[in-house]
Amino acid sequence: MTSTSELTAVKVVEDCGPGHLPPEVLGSDEPLLLRGFVSEWPAVQACSKSLPEAAQYLSQFWTNELVTVYVSDENDGRFFYNDDFTGFNFRAGTAHFGQVMQKLSENPGSEGQAIYLGSTNVDRWLPGFRKENDVAMPSEDGLVSIWIGNKTQISAHYDFPDNIACVVAGERRFTLFPPEQIENLYVGPIDRTPSGQSISLVDFKNPDFDRFPRFAEALKHARVCDMQPGDAIFLPSMWWHHVESFSPYNILVNYWWTGEGTSVTLSSPSAALMHGILALRDLPERQRAAWKKLFDYYVFSADSSVYEHIPEAGRGCLAPLDESSAKTLRDEMMKRLG
Repeated sequence: MTSTSELTAVKVVEDCGPGHLPPEVLGSDEPLLLRGFVSEWPAVQACSKSLPEAAQYLSQFWTNELVTVYVSDENDGRFFYNDDFTGFNFRAGTAHFGQVMQKLSENPGSEGQAIYLGSTNVDRWLPGFRKENDVAMPSEDGLVSIWIGNKTQISAHYDFPDNIACVVAGERRFTLFPPEQIENLYVGPIDRTPSGQSISLVDFKNPDFDRFPRFAEALKHARVCDMQPGDAIFLPSMWWHHVESFSPYNILVNYWWTGEGTSVTLSSPSAALMHGILALRDLPERQRAAWKKLFDYYVFSADSSVYEHIPEAGRGCLAPLDESSAKTLRDEMMKRLG
């Protein structure tokens, strides 16, 4: 890959703490590196010292409930597909927290197994953690997750919600691309994915520009940042991000939210995309063009003009959705889908 020194660095924001996220951060349409954002967290103070101290600190919160852990024997720590894309190059299993930490101590580098405990709900598996270590999210619909592993590569993918990712232990590099670079990232299947989201098929450590020539253009628009314990990054919705962890053990806590006023009515955009493939993609070109116009009118450019000429009682789902009208619309969709 192009040397990181040749990529555009993510803008750094100093003097920003977890008790208050200023509007210029939350409203940013580009990623922001929040230097030292959670450096005062007790978790950062304890977990960044050593793996045994990290295990001791986290064990006071961890329940006895089993967690899902992913293990790969690939030497580069890349969690990916198998050679013919019929499956993956890793396996999933369940374990207790202590077993995960023991495995990490046995596999400190990239020569052994890559171990990855991903997107584990903090409130469920670590009750009490957020009393000492938390971020004031701007919305009540937030989800807080913890990620623990050794030297791993997580392929470039996007997340629908906005996201603040906080490094608790280890060093990480985020390489990011704006949403419009999708055509240059050579994205894989959307119906069989390693962890729920489509990923770029490009190996960022050793990109094959003969196979993926447009990736060179994507790199011209990339942002990159290297993060230390206590740092955080704000990731706007839909930005693609590749994450590489460099340390023998790495811990990250992230916060996802969709924004005020959306949690009651919002459905899955990914499901809408897949249904669009099923219902629209293979129509004749002139019909796709007509449907594209309808989607632009009713969805992407929609304003009050789509319903203000209709008497209020008859506007249905064209009017702004509330909890009741969203339920009515979901019920109607379920009937139509059979």
